[in-house]
Amino acid sequence: MNTTTENPITTDLPRQHTVAGTVRVEGTGLLLGQPATVEIKPAPEETGIIFERVDLDPPVRIPAIGDRVVPRAQRTTLKSGDTTIETVEHCMSALAGLAIDNAVIELSGPELPCGDGSAQLFVDPILKVGIREQESPRRVFKLVEPIVIEEGGKMISAVPSDDPGTRIVFDLDYGEESTRIPRQAVSFNPNCDSYLDEIAPARTYSLREEAEALWERGMCRHLTPKEVLVIGEDGPIENSFRFRDEPVRHKVLDALGDLYLAGRPVQCRVLAYRSGHALNRQLVMKIREQMAQQDRRSLLLEGKAMDARAIQKLMPHRFPMLLVDRLLHVDGDQKAVGVKNVTINEPFFQGHYPGTPIMPGVLIVEAMAQMGGLLMSRKLEHTGKIAVLLSLDKVKLRRPVVPGDQLIMEAETIRATARTGNVRCRSLVGDKVVAEALIKFMMVDSETE
Repeated sequence: MNTTTENPITTDLPRQHTVAGTVRVEGTGLLLGQPATVEIKPAPEETGIIFERVDLDPPVRIPAIGDRVVPRAQRTTLKSGDTTIETVEHCMSALAGLAIDNAVIELSGPELPCGDGSAQLFVDPILKVGIREQESPRRVFKLVEPIVIEEGGKMISAVPSDDPGTRIVFDLDYGEESTRIPRQAVSFNPNCDSYLDEIAPARTYSLREEAEALWERGMCRHLTPKEVLVIGEDGPIENSFRFRDEPVRHKVLDALGDLYLAGRPVQCRVLAYRSGHALNRQLVMKIREQMAQQDRRSLLLEGKAMDARAIQKLMPHRFPMLLVDRLLHVDGDQKAVGVKNVTINEPFFQGHYPGTPIMPGVLIVEAMAQMGGLLMSRKLEHTGKIAVLLSLDKVKLRRPVVPGDQLIMEAETIRATARTGNVRCRSLVGDKVVAEALIKFMMVDSETE
């Protein structure tokens, strides 16, 4: 039912949401200053948030998840291959604050537009178009174990909570020597507080010397203090605060956007002290590790998505070279999870090594490649074809695999065409990563094998 919610910010959002129509935003990027056009489009349930660089040929899609974030000063940047999307945090914050679970964001340009440095540039047009409720329930992750990250006098932590939503308590303290931005603290939860009134209008800010340093590096040259918040010795230059504590509110805005890169809403309580994008990302990755552990446990309890007989219909491998016992989960042609039960009866243990049996690393990589091949076989254009290993990159063997281990293998599509496929793979025993690799395949007709 394509009805627009009258109040998009409620205390209870049990179902997933997407935008009710195409949302168009234009402007220039905050740091690079290049013109950009953004179209936020409705997406089906379980899609998540996906960015797409439509100014490239072919277009490049990058899911908005912490795994795709790369270190950048003063912003959050997504990357896939050589393609980057800069300064996504304000847009992600708007989506988090408005409880939008699914959207495809088409971007023409390397960086999202900044407007006045707040989330209002995205919030206003989204509200104008409307928000549509979908049928599936929201996939909220309830944090299981506390996480604490400290670095250089800065700290961010997350602890489990029985209260719905993500409660962020932010303490902004530049020290006694800073008189321009006194110590500020705020507590906010989008599930019960007003994102529209309390957080969305808060603008990014910089001290005068920081703004001058960016200017000298050729960044932000298209902006003046009238357009963004630059704080001098006597307060905002040619501007004024929207809130008495606007800097800490913007820190919460950024944190909400960064934490939404966990890939789904997280129920927890976050305490941040002088945290920024770098620490936010580290927290997101720790949260995603807990998510992955829970997902693997659930898959193992749920049973088989594809057993060995079904796998043999798709792959030419047979004993002793079939190294995938069963497929636990398949998400279209984008992601697959499988398992290999490693027993003492494996033939390779007879010679590797009799006294200290260890699964050969090359066979762990082969098992991951088979998982990648199974994933590629799910793509419609690959029907009737098999995946032949073409190249390996960034192969890392981190821990030994021994008899009694259960090898959980994950494969995620990076890029796939009718003739080739690029897959990111990793293997785990319990919650420990034992191997990872980027694998490229060539798709060939099965009759030629």
